[in-house]
Amino acid sequence: MNKEQFVLELKKIGAIKFGSFTLKSGIISPFYFDLRDMISFPALLDGVVELLKEKIKDLEFDMITGIPYTALPIAALVAAKMNKPLVYMRKEEKAYGMGSKVIGKFAKGTKCLVIDDLITTGASKMETAESYEKEGIIIEDFVVIIDRSANAGKELADLGYTLHSLISLDEILVLLQRKSLLNEDRIKAVKMFNENLSSHVKQSKYVNPLTQKLLQKMRDKSSNLVLSLDVTNQKEFFGMLDQVGDQIVMLKTHVDIIEDFDERFIPRLLRYANQQNFLIFEDRKFADIGNTVRHQFREGVYRIADWAEYVTVHMLAGEMILQGLFEGLEGHSGFVLARMSSKGNLLNENYSRNCFEAARKYPQWVAGFIGHGSSMEDIKRFKSKFPGNELLLMPGVKKEEGADAMGQQYITIEEAVSGGADCIIVGRGILEAEEPRTEAKLYRERAWRIYKKRELP
Repeated sequence: MNKEQFVLELKKIGAIKFGSFTLKSGIISPFYFDLRDMISFPALLDGVVELLKEKIKDLEFDMITGIPYTALPIAALVAAKMNKPLVYMRKEEKAYGMGSKVIGKFAKGTKCLVIDDLITTGASKMETAESYEKEGIIIEDFVVIIDRSANAGKELADLGYTLHSLISLDEILVLLQRKSLLNEDRIKAVKMFNENLSSHVKQSKYVNPLTQKLLQKMRDKSSNLVLSLDVTNQKEFFGMLDQVGDQIVMLKTHVDIIEDFDERFIPRLLRYANQQNFLIFEDRKFADIGNTVRHQFREGVYRIADWAEYVTVHMLAGEMILQGLFEGLEGHSGFVLARMSSKGNLLNENYSRNCFEAARKYPQWVAGFIGHGSSMEDIKRFKSKFPGNELLLMPGVKKEEGADAMGQQYITIEEAVSGGADCIIVGRGILEAEEPRTEAKLYRERAWRIYKKRELP
């Protein structure tokens, strides 16, 4: 079976459709490819396996995987015919037995070729690569049956991967037109949609006013340093602000650990914020149902909504927590905790993806994300998945790499900001220094120098 026969067979079984289709993102597409039913057509399945074998025969790899579910049976057949081992990644977390996410025998350092049915953007492929790389498997090449993307190849190339495809969208259009199976109007609609998709998404990204407020404050103060002021009494709290308040763009508080909290604390905090020109971020990690978090945020002893522009949000209770917190309020927004820096934390890729989806639906309530990365490349990949113009706040940043006795992992200032962190969150690195002001100044200058080079050429 050649490529022309393959495309015609796909059209015959209804795997290639033209019309009006609502994608997962909510965008209306004039075409839709669905290759899942190929497994029910043995001749077609055998044909695509032979085409894939020919496509990858000169690539270097030790084993093969397929992205569940559509590509997995195809990858299994390709692996068997090429006498290569097959592995695959669980889609669900395993909480028993050995707990391994990868099914199949492999050695760390083994090079794996990834097969998938389609590519629209590079995001899902990057997630696959990250999952395997965490297990010690090397990913360099992706091969897809149909490349229906505008620039996924470049997206992957920018991150060090190579995309190979059997056939492109343009080739399909040319073939179907030549066979009188697609008219000129349909072709124009498809081409216009695909050419405009990337720019449309970029232009339509909503910029949260609280995101803009923080960006402006960063420019005003030439600082992207957030101080995590986790002390337990007012004397230490305001004493530290006397030393470092002018160096920070935002103060991250845990008001509930202040043992001598009283009615004077909040007015004094607001005076400091005004005089030293910083924003306030209460790190109250809201994680309950909407009605409960609404009371926690707006009422109670601390009345956080009266004085904090930003708070932290866990998405464990679902996306409606955002409505519970912020609906009907002006001048407030959340940073969604999409990753954690503590060793052994339970926030996996599926959780992060759901955080991004919530932000895409409710951009007016999400100023950014909090997340940690193990390296500059890891941070770049993480940030590339953000749905809009959200900012990345990164904890676990120190002057040198390392970890502490409590499992907190650290990367350097330069790695964090070069990778994509917009603000670095620093606590003990400043609080426990012999000269906190000198240390805060060092963090601010090093972080701002890299950020300025990255964002303000």
